[in-house]
Amino acid sequence: MKRVEGYSDIKLLECTNPVKNKWRLRWDVTSKEDGESSYMEEELDHKPDEEEIRSIISQWYNTETDKKILSGLEYEGHTVWLSNENQFNYKAAYDIAVQTSGKNLPVTFKLGTDDEPFYKTFENLESLQDFYLKAMEHIQETLKEGWEKKDSLNLELYI
Repeated sequence: MKRVEGYSDIKLLECTNPVKNKWRLRWDVTSKEDGESSYMEEELDHKPDEEEIRSIISQWYNTETDKKILSGLEYEGHTVWLSNENQFNYKAAYDIAVQTSGKNLPVTFKLGTDDEPFYKTFENLESLQDFYLKAMEHIQETLKEGWEKKDSLNLELYI
C-alpha cells in the first residue's frame, strides 16, 4: 500500500497485468488544479470482491484515524500525544480534579515531542478542563471524520 501521484482520470480498480492476474485498487483520490492527483494504491494478485475492497479501504481509514488521534492535536502550539496511556492519565487527573474541587492540582503533563518536550502545568480546574475537553473534542471529531469517510465509500465505483 502506497501513496501514488498520477492523473485524475485513473480507474479505481484496474487489471494491470492479465497474464499474472495483477490488479490495482485505488482510493483517497485528491485532485490538484493542474490535473494531477494523489491517491492510495494497493496491488493485488487477484481481482478483489466488494467485501475485500471495503475491508482494505476501511482498514486504511481506521489506521489514518488512529494516527490523527495519536498525534493530530496541538495545544498551545505543542503536539499532544494521545496514546491510550496518556488519555487515561489525562482523564484520571481531570476526574480527580473535578471530584476534589482541584485539590490534586497543580498537575504537570509532558507535551511536545521527545526532541522538543514541553511541560505544561495546570494550576487550576479551569485550565485542566480546557485541555481535557479539547483533547476529547479532537478524538470525537477525528472519529466522526473517519466514520464519514468509510460511510461514503461507494463500491459501485469499483465495478
